[in-house]
Amino acid sequence: MRFLYLGLILLSSMLFAQDYSDYIKTAEEITRKALNDQSGYRMLEELCSIGPRLTGSENYNRALLWAKARMENMGLDSVWLQPVMVPHWERGNIEEAVLTSGSIVKNLSVTALGGSIATPPEGISAEVLEVKSFEELELLKEKARGKIIFFSRPLEQGLLNTFAGYGGAVDQRSSGAMNAARYGGVAAIIRSVTTKYDNVPHTGSMNYSDTLPKIPGAALGYIDADYLSKMLKIDPQLKLTLKFNCRKLPDIKSYNLIGEIKGSQYPDEIILTGGHFDSWDVGCGAHDDGAGCLQSLEVLELFKKLNLNPKRTIRCVFFINEENGLKGALEYARYYDSIGTYHIAAIESDRGAFTPEGFDVESDSLTIKKISDWLPVLNRTGIEYVKNGGSGVDISKIQNIKARIGYVPDDQRYMDVHHSANDTFESVHPREFELGAAAITVLVYLLSEEGI
Repeated sequence: MRFLYLGLILLSSMLFAQDYSDYIKTAEEITRKALNDQSGYRMLEELCSIGPRLTGSENYNRALLWAKARMENMGLDSVWLQPVMVPHWERGNIEEAVLTSGSIVKNLSVTALGGSIATPPEGISAEVLEVKSFEELELLKEKARGKIIFFSRPLEQGLLNTFAGYGGAVDQRSSGAMNAARYGGVAAIIRSVTTKYDNVPHTGSMNYSDTLPKIPGAALGYIDADYLSKMLKIDPQLKLTLKFNCRKLPDIKSYNLIGEIKGSQYPDEIILTGGHFDSWDVGCGAHDDGAGCLQSLEVLELFKKLNLNPKRTIRCVFFINEENGLKGALEYARYYDSIGTYHIAAIESDRGAFTPEGFDVESDSLTIKKISDWLPVLNRTGIEYVKNGGSGVDISKIQNIKARIGYVPDDQRYMDVHHSANDTFESVHPREFELGAAAITVLVYLLSEEGI
């Protein structure tokens, strides 16, 4: 009996090894095709030539029509638009910050934060109170009234994970204006949340409270933030004058874009891959998140090119309005959960197009174990790990789902470009981009073949 048991184990291992080698061969074909053709990378160049894709803008609409035509030309089984009402904010063409100290008059590099109100036409001119935290502002609240509050805490450079550093500083951007207004501040400015020592300001969304006055919010370039901090030590009474003509308009109809290949055996089981198609308007949104969207679309294209017939339906979703509202993700989840759509997995790519590292998975331990068992196959694309971890903000809203998965590339350069004019097509390396597309494709292929 013992020898029979050992023989069954050996036979099972041999059969699994055979299947394993077939998957490895397919993974290598996918990777080779992606690296040789670089079709997703070339699509990204076309997309970036259209320009930034701010939610509610004409540029978003132009990019959406371009992407819809791309999907249709691939011969996907279905391509459709899902209507969504979204916020509509415009930056305007005036963004000024002028420091005055005695005979020194200096223009600072500045950009309005997303959702900010405008200044009066003549601007806001006031003294500046520098703080490193909301707790310090609370201690100095008697000095805050009538001042421009300068939140100068930098992203922590000593952390290995730049997203952890970002998370430790971004509350100044999202909540700085509310906290400044609470103590009578007339405007809020922040040190840009970035790992790069340059003078390019980084924008991003900010929040208001209905119970507090709304005041303008803006970000300074890192070098000018240092300069302002130094000058305040020399002249605490210096003046800063801010001028912005941004504005919030009524909500407007926009769309998520969806395309799919139907599964041959289990068409009602959906494997979603996607990212957010909107971007901020200070760059062309190459890494954030044009690359993630087009890596996701290249998954479907690689299936078509290599004649891979998926057992389960593969759906690519370009979500609208991740940057300043999540309306696209909320509407997608609301509708498809309400009609009983079952997603066995959703994969989000929204961390830039750098070298692949791993996949973070939100699911039960058995599912994570099953996906991690595929590492010898995923390794062929550069993936080094599969572990429990956060997935992505858009797919986090889907409830009727087995696993949410976040694609994780190397993050060391991401905050250099994030939400800034540095986020250009030229900052994306074709091999890094295509390895990411191959990694997601291989994972989708394994999910389609094996299920979870």
